[in-house]
Amino acid sequence: MKKLFIFLFLLGGAYYTQGQQVNTGTSYKTALGVKLYPAAVSVKHFVGKGKAVEGLGYLSNDGFRLTGLYELHFPITGAEGLQWYVGGGGHVGVWSDSWKNRYPTRESGVAIGVDGILGLDYKIKGAPLNLSFDWQPSFNIIGYNYFEGGWGGLAIRYTF
Repeated sequence: MKKLFIFLFLLGGAYYTQGQQVNTGTSYKTALGVKLYPAAVSVKHFVGKGKAVEGLGYLSNDGFRLTGLYELHFPITGAEGLQWYVGGGGHVGVWSDSWKNRYPTRESGVAIGVDGILGLDYKIKGAPLNLSFDWQPSFNIIGYNYFEGGWGGLAIRYTF
């Protein structure tokens, strides 16, 4: 019941802020959808002109990872709705023993690290859709020390 109340409260807040005139530097304030590679739930929210926060939740057979990013967005002249962005943040993940069995030299358990992001963001004019394509390198600091340069990909989101 508590989770339902929180969900309804957040949904109501999204509809309320949709009607407010906030200069975010883009034609949407909040977007919710999926990001592919690895598969994740993605929510992006603009907190000011050209400044956004993005949350990502990844779930796999081995565990999960939560990532929070702060992004700076810059319009691309002559391309309406298209922006490039750069930013950084961090992540925390929990992995099962199946991760350890496939890679015996790495530890299983908790992984905490830092992330960077560089990408393109496009709001489709006349439709409540946002697409982004990015590169998200990360480095685990706690758990197993590991650089991952292959994360990122295509996000498809519904805009509010």
